[in-house]
Amino acid sequence: MTEPIDILEALLFASDSPVETATIREVLALPSAEAARTLVEALTARLRDEGRALQIMEVGGGFRLVTRPEVAPWLVKLARARTRQRLSRPSLETLAIIAYRQPVSRPEVDAVRGVNSDAVLDNLLERRLIRIAGRKDSPGRPFLYETTREFLVAFGLRDVADLPKPDGELIIPEPPAPEGEAQGELAKELAGAADPSQQDPGPGGTELASRG
Repeated sequence: MTEPIDILEALLFASDSPVETATIREVLALPSAEAARTLVEALTARLRDEGRALQIMEVGGGFRLVTRPEVAPWLVKLARARTRQRLSRPSLETLAIIAYRQPVSRPEVDAVRGVNSDAVLDNLLERRLIRIAGRKDSPGRPFLYETTREFLVAFGLRDVADLPKPDGELIIPEPPAPEGEAQGELAKELAGAADPSQQDPGPGGTELASRG
C-alpha cells in the first residue's frame, strides 16, 4: 500500500507551483495542518538521509521539490546543450542583436536583419530567452526586448557585461538593410559565448534547474 509520505513526494514532483499545507492536508485527508507539516518534515529528512539529489524548499507559502545546489553545474550544462540544439541561425542572430543592443524594438531588429522578425521573437519569448521590457517612445510605441536570466544561464554568463566584445559598434540603421556580414559576426560572437570551455556558468543556475 502506498504510504502518505510517498504520495506527498509525488504531489510535490507533479506540481508546477508551491503546494500549500492546506492542500496537502486536503489531498491526503490529514487531521490537521500540523500533521501535514510533520509529513513534509519527514520527507525532507528522508531525502537528506538517503543522499538524494532532491530537496524540499518552503517558498511562496507552500513547498516545492527542487534539486540540490551541488548538482546545479550539470543541470546548467543540460540547459545550455538544449538551447544550442534548438536555436536556429535566425534565432541566434536575433538573440545576438538583442543581447548587444538591448533594450531594442522589433523594427530595430528588422533593420539590422533585413527581414521581418516577428516569428523569431515569438520563439525566443516562448523559450524565455528574451522578455518585453516596455515600449519605445516612438510612433506606434513598439515593444522593447531584452535578454533574461535564462539567457545568461544558457550561455554561461554572469551578466551581459560578460558577452564577447564585438568588433566595432552595432548601429541600428533607419531603413531596412539587406542581410550582411554585421549580423553574421554578431551571431558568431554569441555562439562563442555558448562554448562551456570558454565561460564560467557562475552561481545563477540553481533556480532555473530546480524542479517544482
